Amino acid sequence: MTPSDYALRARNLHFSFGERPALLDVDLDLEWGKVTAIAGPNGAGKSTLVEILAGVRKPSQGTVYRDDAVALVVQRVTIPEALPLTVYDVVKMGTWGKATGRAPKIGTMERKARIAEALARVQLSDLASSPFNALSGGQRQRALLAQGIARRARIFLLDEPAAGLDMESRQRTRAMLAQEAKSGAAVACVSHDDESIAAADCVISLRAGRRVS
Repeated sequence: MTPSDYALRARNLHFSFGERPALLDVDLDLEWGKVTAIAGPNGAGKSTLVEILAGVRKPSQGTVYRDDAVALVVQRVTIPEALPLTVYDVVKMGTWGKATGRAPKIGTMERKARIAEALARVQLSDLASSPFNALSGGQRQRALLAQGIARRARIFLLDEPAAGLDMESRQRTRAMLAQEAKSGAAVACVSHDDESIAAADCVISLRAGRRVS
């Protein structure tokens, strides 16, 4: 494969919380058009790894190369009740600024079109005017996924998207992520859900901060 076949490449990642190691010499590649599951027991370093891949946490050692914009969908997100954001507002945030250094600013009509498309793709069009804080956990994750879609991100990193969801919601989330990969995006999910791990195109397993076979 050539470097352009990879959406994201990480090499020699290390990270510690004080004196406690969380990641030790982790290498990985995320390919375009594939769903990658990041699996392992609690405390293995999975969430820390995703945060480093997304750029919200810096490794103490190692490098991450990202070939496009990244959307990070966290497991739990809260918005202060005093900030009455709707689902539409949250998705609209994805259109602020530039998705990448190559992308120009967008006009009002295109912004509205992106938001409408993103809401439709995650099946939240009918909840566009609903308060974000009123959504279920699965719906919030879908709204954040729509935010990334509206941003035109092509790398999606999710921290346990199936956690706390019922079977129908887990299946719906898997189908949506598979569709994004089918459209050419790179998708990586931290997961303890056996069905999600089995359905993934690739699996990265961590144990005690190290990648294992």
